[in-house]
Formats: sequence, C-alpha cells, structure tokens
Amino acid sequence: MTRYLIERVWDPMLEEELATMGPRSKQILSENERFASVVWEHSHTVMDEEGRIKSYCVYSSPNTELIHEHAKQLGGHSIHHVYEIGGDISPADFD
Repeated sequence: MTRYLIERVWDPMLEEELATMGPRSKQILSENERFASVVWEHSHTVMDEEGRIKSYCVYSSPNTELIHEHAKQLGGHSIHHVYEIGGDISPADFD
C-alpha cells in the first residue's frame, strides 16, 4: 500500500475543538466502508512562524482521492500538500 505524508493547516479553533479532531478522524475512517483500506499511522503537530497549527500526517491509502475525501469529511483544515513517501530511514540504518 502506498504511504503518504499529508501537510495540513488547521483553521483557527479552540484547543478543546482541536482535541476532538483526532477521535473524529478515527471515527470517519472506521464507520465508512469507503475508507476501509485507509490507515492513519501517526501525525506530528507544529506551530509555524505565523502562529498557525500545522500537522504532518502519515497515512497508507490506495490513492490520494481517498485522503482528500477523508479530509473534506473531517473539516476544520486544508491540505497544503500530499507527498508520496519513498521510504524511511532511521539512525539505526547507519550503524
């Protein structure tokens, strides 16, 4: 399955609202048969220089269309870019 790194910019929202997005994302994936082959692996969140909350999420999916459809259903953010992951490296690879 192809893996993707998704760069998202979140709309301004209260911390409590933002905290609901993870559970809501999981719910959308689990309750919709269309997303049965989509897997959210993990995410990293940051605040950029302009104070915007961004996340970098790793998903496995058969295509980017499902990623965009899931994002639209989730709401509260925009996708700035979707990168296809070519591979992974770690410090252990260089021992």
